[in-house]
Amino acid sequence: MRVLVMQDVSEAGLEELAGHELVRGSDPAGCDGVVCYLVDRIDEEFLGTPGLRGLATVSVGLDHIDLAAAERHGIPIAYTPDVLTEATADLTFALLLAAARRLGESERYLRAGRWTEWSFDLLLGTDVYGKTLAVLGPGRIGQAVARRAAGFSMRVVMVGRDRRELEAALTEADYVAVTVPLSAETRHLIGPAELALMKPGAILVNTSRGPVVDERALAEALRSGHLGGAGLDVFEHEPAVDPQLLACENAVLVPHIGSATRETRDGMARLACRGLAQILRGERPPNLANPQVWERVRPSA
Repeated sequence: MRVLVMQDVSEAGLEELAGHELVRGSDPAGCDGVVCYLVDRIDEEFLGTPGLRGLATVSVGLDHIDLAAAERHGIPIAYTPDVLTEATADLTFALLLAAARRLGESERYLRAGRWTEWSFDLLLGTDVYGKTLAVLGPGRIGQAVARRAAGFSMRVVMVGRDRRELEAALTEADYVAVTVPLSAETRHLIGPAELALMKPGAILVNTSRGPVVDERALAEALRSGHLGGAGLDVFEHEPAVDPQLLACENAVLVPHIGSATRETRDGMARLACRGLAQILRGERPPNLANPQVWERVRPSA
């Protein structure tokens, strides 16, 4: 069968598609299956391609795929839950520590040749040990972040969908980690009103999806000094970053590298491509994002 591979995929992943004809590009015409990434827009027209039988995304996020259209066209979608949990939680906590101890500012200070002597108040940060961490999103990654916080004797407040729960957590947390998936309900979950509720000097970390946080409002909260810092791996209009945010020295900004370890990316590629291979063989993969579609297409598989 013919499989469209839209971005670079590690050899570990491609091995799962051995025996299929692999083509590179963005046009699914004439293809039975597709392997895509978060940067690929998978819309109604794409999913309605005649002959398309399945799709795999090398991601846990699904906001780049029109899931309603996938259901209408009967396209099963394999994705990569679990495999990137620990790597993303590692980066979340790394950003928390980096923002707390002003590591981005410190490195720029040193590299610019400005460090000429030691001083008592040079680049003072804030403690992490024993502080309160609010984790917005009690899913796999949120739970993994909480496990790391336990090693720092932090008090962890897990926040679900309840609005009052969110507001209460924001007012008492020294650190806020955003780990919710992007949806209509979570878009700009953290905006001006929510940032105003946060304690003066608090630090926000976002490793979920950029649009969950209002970047302009965050930049203003950082610039005004209301927030002590931020650590961001994701942005509203990737790969563009709001210039106002770039100007904030107290923001640690990295280019969406939450899952960027060799082991994790290989694992994601293997899981996604194996799932697509199973779909094309008429087998139900364990990592289906839309299992209700499989129930409908299974008899013709």
